Amino acid sequence: MDPHPGPLTGVTVLELGQLVAGPFAGALLGWLGATVIKVEPPGGDVLRTWRTLGADGTSLWWRSVGRNKRSVVIDLRTPDGQTLVRRLAGKVDVLIENFRPGTLEGWGLAPDLLRAAHPRLIVCRVSGYGQTGPYSDRPGFASVCEAVAGMRSVIGTLDGQPVRPNLSLGDSLAGLHAALGVLAALYRRDAGGGAGQVVDVAITEAVLAMLEGMVPEAARGEVRRPSGSTITGVAPTGTWATADGRAVVIGANGERMFRRLCSAMGRPELGADPRFEDNPARVAHRAALDAEIAAWAGGRPYAEVAAALEAARVPFGPINDAADLLADPHFTARGVFETVEVDGAPLPLGALAPRLTETPGRTTHAGPALGADTRAVLAERLGLGDAALDRLAADGVIG
Repeated sequence: MDPHPGPLTGVTVLELGQLVAGPFAGALLGWLGATVIKVEPPGGDVLRTWRTLGADGTSLWWRSVGRNKRSVVIDLRTPDGQTLVRRLAGKVDVLIENFRPGTLEGWGLAPDLLRAAHPRLIVCRVSGYGQTGPYSDRPGFASVCEAVAGMRSVIGTLDGQPVRPNLSLGDSLAGLHAALGVLAALYRRDAGGGAGQVVDVAITEAVLAMLEGMVPEAARGEVRRPSGSTITGVAPTGTWATADGRAVVIGANGERMFRRLCSAMGRPELGADPRFEDNPARVAHRAALDAEIAAWAGGRPYAEVAAALEAARVPFGPINDAADLLADPHFTARGVFETVEVDGAPLPLGALAPRLTETPGRTTHAGPALGADTRAVLAERLGLGDAALDRLAADGVIG
C-alpha cells in the first residue's frame, strides 16, 4: 500500500500518442497519483530524442514529461497491436490520445466502439483543431496553433515583429485543459450515471481560452496588438534596466500601489501628479511615466532597486532563467524541485501543480527506459503468459 497516495490513486490511464500535449496531460494525472500506462511505438516517443540529451542519449525533457509512467511498446499499425490496445482499454478508466483525427478510427479503435464495449471508459482526444470542423484533419503543432488561435498576435515587440517563447505553450495549455476535462468526466461518471464520455480538446481552443477580453474587444472594434514588455491598458507595468545591466519587472497599477512605488523612487509628488492620478491617466501618459521609472531604475544597481521596492511592498522581480530558479531559496523552501535518479545520478525536475495539503502529488520516478514495463503490464492487465509475450515480441508487435 502506498503510504502517500495521491488524489487520483486507483485511477488508471492508458496514454497513446507522442510529443507534448497528450503526454503532458498524462504526466499531470500521473503526478496526482493515477497509474499511467504509456503506449509507445517501436523506437519510442519522438520526444525521447528532442532537445538536451542525457548521458544515455535520452532527452531530459522526456524524463520530465514521462515521469511516473510505465512504458509499454506496442506497434499500433499491426492488427495484433490494435487488439492489445483494444483489450487494455477495457482495463482502464481513461484513454488519452493525441493523433490526428481519424487515426484511431483507421486502427479500429474509434471511441464509440471502445465505449460501446466499455461504457465507463473516458476517452480524451487532443488535436490541433478538434475532432470536427474544416481544419480538423490538419496537423496541429503548437507553434502553428498559437498563431491561428490569436496568441501570437499579441506576443511581440512594440513595432509589431512577432516572436515566440522558447516553450511549447499551446501544447502545455492543451494538456492542462485535457487533464481538467478528464477530471470533470471522472467526477460525472462516478458521482452520477456511471457512464464515461469523450473529451475533445483542441490546442487552438485551449489557446483561445487564454485570450482574456480580446474577443469581445474585437467585436467592439478594438483589436489588441503586441505591447513589448508592457500590457495594453494598464500602467505602470513593464521591464526596466538597472545600472548594473540587470532587468527588473515592476507591476504597480493599483492606486495605493502606485503611490508606494513613487515613495520607493523618492518621488512622492508623482503620486499626486494629475497625469498619473488613476490608471486611465497613467495609460494616456505612459511614455512620461515609463521615462520616470527608467531614470530611477537605471541610476542604481539591481540590489538597491529591489531593496527599495521590497520595503515599499511593490510587486517586482528579476527575470530568472532556469539556473536562477535552481538557486532560488524560495523555490527550494517550497519543495518545487523533485529529485529523481537517472543513471545513478540525481536529476531535479520541476514539480507540477496544484499543491494539495492532504493528498499531494509527487514524482516517483523519471520517464522510464523504452519498453521497461511492456511484459509486466501485459501480464498484469491481460494475463498474458511468457509464451504469448515471446510470440508477440518475435512478431515485432511488442518491444
